[in-house]
Amino acid sequence: MGKIGEERLDAGFHSLGKLLILVGVVLLLSGCLFLLLGRVSPLGRLPGDILLQRGGWKFYLPLGTSLLLSIILSVLLTLLTSFLGRR
Repeated sequence: MGKIGEERLDAGFHSLGKLLILVGVVLLLSGCLFLLLGRVSPLGRLPGDILLQRGGWKFYLPLGTSLLLSIILSVLLTLLTSFLGRR
């Protein structure tokens, strides 16, 4: 492999390393956020969440919570991609 090929390979690994660090930080922060929100927020008890209890079984379908989290994550990822695109 020539010098140019090695530089491209190094640049690729450098970019991949930065991406993995970013993904790790995002996962860490979102995990901490979910731990904190689990104690103080009404997530899981929003209007639109369905809970059916009959006898010895329970069925839970978090429609309202899923919709809210989907909107929040869509906005965050849109902001993140627009921020990363402005290098």
